[in-house]
Amino acid sequence: MPPKPRTNWALWGKMLGAGAICCIGGPALVIWVSPTEEELFQKYNPELQKRSLENRLQKQEDFDHFAMKLREYSKSDRPIWVAAEQDERKTRDGKIAEQAKLIEEMRKRKEEMRNDGIKPVPGGSL
Repeated sequence: MPPKPRTNWALWGKMLGAGAICCIGGPALVIWVSPTEEELFQKYNPELQKRSLENRLQKQEDFDHFAMKLREYSKSDRPIWVAAEQDERKTRDGKIAEQAKLIEEMRKRKEEMRNDGIKPVPGGSL
């Protein structure tokens, strides 16, 4: 019977140490090196800082609206992307109908002006 091979504990210790350094030290280094949001904001030029502060409320409202829509979509039994697509299609159809109504109203106004003998201004809209 051949002799039992010896376990090289030093090699295993080095491998475990190197693995721990890579798995723990790598993310720790990234966190330590990455700047915070405040540090990034301070590096903006003053004009960008002012614009960012002005748009902050609008962006937050947009995100809240987006989150509420996602909650609404998740309540249905359909996948979220299908519910979002149907809502988008409904919104788009509503806008198209509204534009068609405005065009029809403008056409009626022009027709009334023609019947009254008033010439419409070219390129102008009422």
